[in-house]
Amino acid sequence: MSQSKAPNAETDLQFKILVIEDNQEISSNIAEYFEPIGMIMDFAYDGEQGVDLALNHYYDCIILDIMLPKMDGLAVCKLLREQANRHIPIIMLTARDALDDKLGGFSSGADDYLTKPFALEELLVRCLALAKRHLLHSERTLKLGEDSKLISLNLQTQQVSRAGQTIVLQPIPFKILQLLMEHHPRPLSRSEISDKIWGDEPTDSDALRSHVYQLRKSIDKPFDESVIKTIHSVGLALDIE
Repeated sequence: MSQSKAPNAETDLQFKILVIEDNQEISSNIAEYFEPIGMIMDFAYDGEQGVDLALNHYYDCIILDIMLPKMDGLAVCKLLREQANRHIPIIMLTARDALDDKLGGFSSGADDYLTKPFALEELLVRCLALAKRHLLHSERTLKLGEDSKLISLNLQTQQVSRAGQTIVLQPIPFKILQLLMEHHPRPLSRSEISDKIWGDEPTDSDALRSHVYQLRKSIDKPFDESVIKTIHSVGLALDIE
């Protein structure tokens, strides 16, 4: 691992980064390079601790080792993609450099992959690129409909409202609503929704049905008119015209 001198100038944005790495020397080197330019760092030394921190705190990027105690990095990444209420940029940091290992990292949900030994400068540049790109992408508020059917969904804060009334959604119902809003007015089949959320490891139909029920309960039940509609033999769509 290259320990070139950290850049003197601070970055224009301050990011909070979680490092999930059991090698404390590597973690210390990353901290010594990242913190002087304003990065806020948290550290976890096993997979379970990393998941707990990632799900309960806000991070702009996660640096994730694959070989970890208690839960390996691939399992950590998959779990975060399933349970986190927003997309957290993840860069895999590992000694595994075979193509199959890289493909495994990406299929588990990683956004980037850097092999050991690595240059700290390259790690920093990749982390900043991921965090900035995600920030630009997530600083969006989707709005559809009017009056009692006006739905607002903020991709950064995860806040949802209908007709000005705050709606609390769990991660999967939130993702379903996001997909319906992004693809409106086109309906989405249940298989398409499942594929976009779970990828190569789709859930069973009963689980998806349960998430859709929770979405309907939160979005439609408090109001006189429903906005989540089922189109027979097609799928789900928003009725907000």
